[in-house]
Amino acid sequence: MAADLTLHGLWSSPFTQRVIWALQLKGLSYGYVAEDIVCRSESLVRYNPVHQKLPVLVHNGKAVAESMVIVEYIDERWAQNPLLPRDAHERAVVRFWAKFIDEKSIPMMDFFRNVGENQEKAMNFTLDTFKTIEEYGLGGNKKFFGGEEVSLADIALGWIIHTLPVMEDIVGVKFVKAETFPLLHEWMENFKQVSVIRSSLPEYERTLDYFRAKREMFIKFS
Repeated sequence: MAADLTLHGLWSSPFTQRVIWALQLKGLSYGYVAEDIVCRSESLVRYNPVHQKLPVLVHNGKAVAESMVIVEYIDERWAQNPLLPRDAHERAVVRFWAKFIDEKSIPMMDFFRNVGENQEKAMNFTLDTFKTIEEYGLGGNKKFFGGEEVSLADIALGWIIHTLPVMEDIVGVKFVKAETFPLLHEWMENFKQVSVIRSSLPEYERTLDYFRAKREMFIKFS
């Protein structure tokens, strides 16, 4: 284990998962500190004093915060298995989709936090976002956003293969079907088949129990 590389994260967090995937795709050894998002540790507050959120990567004593910022840092710092295409325009396109997806991800999850009219609005937002990705982001005989290899944009969207299905099962909806979003559905299958991705997914039943409790809390205080 590399003593100078430590990830502070939460096992259930799709944003922590992004960093885990990036580290493992690069073949890096790292330490892991399991944090409690309710009772924040002194180290988390010290390393991320602005937002006090997870994940945080500490490299040689220096902290990097925000999941996609961390993923880009990892890609720039370690050259093997690049997460961006070599072509400048293709890199720009992948960065565009990574930014687009990152900005939309938390609002897309609002269907899980809300009920009634607000939930319906959030569901429509999620569907509209998937339509945009389906129409403009995927296709062209590509397995992933950047071609044949996993890229920044794929990592950004990766939460829909593990967190989204749990949320869907709890709420009783299904957004991505082969007949409605064929390209996105195919992308999900391709992404799940990457060995590093598949082997590091959180255990489904444990995740289901965790988010079921979260859903009950959201409804109670809505």
